[in-house]
Amino acid sequence: MKISITSQCPESTIKELGINEWPIWTCDPSTFPWTYRDKETCLILEGDVTVSPDRGKPLRLGMGDLVVFPKGMSCTCEVHKSVRKHYRFGN
Repeated sequence: MKISITSQCPESTIKELGINEWPIWTCDPSTFPWTYRDKETCLILEGDVTVSPDRGKPLRLGMGDLVVFPKGMSCTCEVHKSVRKHYRFGN
């Protein structure tokens, strides 16, 4: 299971996907386990987080990253600096 990252997501992609209309999720600094029951696509608006998949290398994510997490992936999330992101589950 692979995480897809587009660093400094282009404005054209944000408009094409309608990202600014997606809900916003926030999280203060913390560490917690997570399993994606569905595919999640998100755009990090603020913050700093390390996602460590159960099977894979840790990834550091921050402002401007467009990230796609695969359905069924389990990981540990370590929020270093409060995160604010747009998100969408499913296709």
